[in-house]
Amino acid sequence: MGERRLEVIRHFLAARYGRRFRTREELRRYQEKMVLRQMAYLRVHSPYFRAIQVHSMAEFYALPEMNKQFMMEHFNELNCVGVDRDTALAIAMDGEKKRQFQEKLGSISVGLSSGTSGARGLFLISDAERALWAGTVLAKFLPRGHLLGHRIAFFLRADNNLYETIDSRAIRFRYFDMIRDMEENMAKLERYQPTILVAPPSVLLCIAAGIQAGRLRIVPQRVIAVAEVLTAEDAERLREVFGLPVIHQAYQCTEGFLGYVCECGNFHLNEELVFIERAYLDERRFVPIVTDFTRKSQPIVRYRLNDILVEQRGRCACGNPATMIRKIEGREDDIFYFPGRLRDEVPVFPDFISRCVIYAEGMVNYKVVQDGKSHVTVYLERQTPELQEAVEREFERLAEKMQFYCPKLTFQMYQNDWQRKMKRVERRLD
Repeated sequence: MGERRLEVIRHFLAARYGRRFRTREELRRYQEKMVLRQMAYLRVHSPYFRAIQVHSMAEFYALPEMNKQFMMEHFNELNCVGVDRDTALAIAMDGEKKRQFQEKLGSISVGLSSGTSGARGLFLISDAERALWAGTVLAKFLPRGHLLGHRIAFFLRADNNLYETIDSRAIRFRYFDMIRDMEENMAKLERYQPTILVAPPSVLLCIAAGIQAGRLRIVPQRVIAVAEVLTAEDAERLREVFGLPVIHQAYQCTEGFLGYVCECGNFHLNEELVFIERAYLDERRFVPIVTDFTRKSQPIVRYRLNDILVEQRGRCACGNPATMIRKIEGREDDIFYFPGRLRDEVPVFPDFISRCVIYAEGMVNYKVVQDGKSHVTVYLERQTPELQEAVEREFERLAEKMQFYCPKLTFQMYQNDWQRKMKRVERRLD
């Protein structure tokens, strides 16, 4: 255990003080070197890559893309540690049912990821990779000038050995199980008095409501949103309630630690650890294709995500040349499509759909679901004729502007579902 703590410290120092890139080109050269080194490693250790020759970036770009379905179908051949998919699945599912997440396969931790798509994924991470993750996360999120004595409160659907790596005498870590009663969790949270609060936006909004109502008294120094898309409107509300200049975000998924919000409040891709290609949807929006060149147990190579990222031009004042993104807008499969006036159908990005609702004054919690070709259900926390009419007007204006036939809107009450990741905009068609 002591040796593993030293590894965490080593990675912390490297991430915070060691890996400094002055220019985008310098970062790019480093990434390409690491990608080719990773492919050489996989050729020796992964049965799937054993017969695949990759000696140049041109050969790398010729590799087929992966996705979650491919990863699950080829799990046994892809992983480098000889783990059987069915055995790993049984351990991960048993842990979720019993709410006990400590069991491992030797030095390998196993976890499930449902993601916002609902499709089940399985991930592996070794003890060495846990140390790398923990050191990097602490480097990106611990406040400067105040590294020790923190109490981290972590809300998530399922715990994992990965997160417990952080717990030590210097930094306390407590997992709060989202499947448990939220009032009970908030009572424990007040007794714990976290200095750092980590949770999905839906949970952060619930905690913020408890603070505003006087049912909860905590004053965290840092708030970090994870697991769900944090909208600009939700971030603004959280900044106001917690009295913080920045609500940090961790872009973390099965495929790796992909991004974070820096001290300046800008969202960076974590290109020191991952190589990200961009499949552009328009001039600014793109879908990331991820290669993690640090993962030795489970290869992530040209893995296409469903997330829609919105690029932000320019250079951050923090000096990091890594790509900045303005926001994670949603998922590629949550783009709405409506019958068009001038063509068969018109794609409408999630951001435009959200704005049809948030432009209605006084809106807090909502969800918009396209559940028919020409039908949308709008879930509102407050139901009044005025709010409904305001949302309908915004949809009509958007339809006129983008030249599609306005869908029929049905309104229902909004309710939190802690067992599913919150999505403000969702396309749910058979």
